[in-house]
Amino acid sequence: VEEMRRYGVPASISLAQGLVESRAGASKLAVNNNNHFGIKCFSRRCRKGHCSNFTDDTHKDFFRIFASPWESWRAHSIMISTGRYARLKKHGRDYHKWAYGLKSLGYATDATYAEKLVEMIEAYELEQYDQR
Repeated sequence: VEEMRRYGVPASISLAQGLVESRAGASKLAVNNNNHFGIKCFSRRCRKGHCSNFTDDTHKDFFRIFASPWESWRAHSIMISTGRYARLKKHGRDYHKWAYGLKSLGYATDATYAEKLVEMIEAYELEQYDQR
């Protein structure tokens, strides 16, 4: 909720993305990298321990390593409230518009990403956190 107040991203969206992206904290990225959102590393000059590669040798598959889950959540808040995603703030706390906006702006390649977010929000009643 504090991240929502500070950065303008509905808490329900952040919570749903964290659950989906990290498989409720059980994904390899969440466990090994404290990376709950699949945040990639695009730096070409990473210092040791900044990122890791789980799939192959292409730089597109390097993911950030965070010292704590909180740092991952903060990086997500900053990323999702700036740059190409900043325009989604016009939707206020409308999680449907945010979910479909994230999909249309290319946050994930999964064709059903928006639906997964909405289903997660509604299944766990995460929209209640948007009212705080």
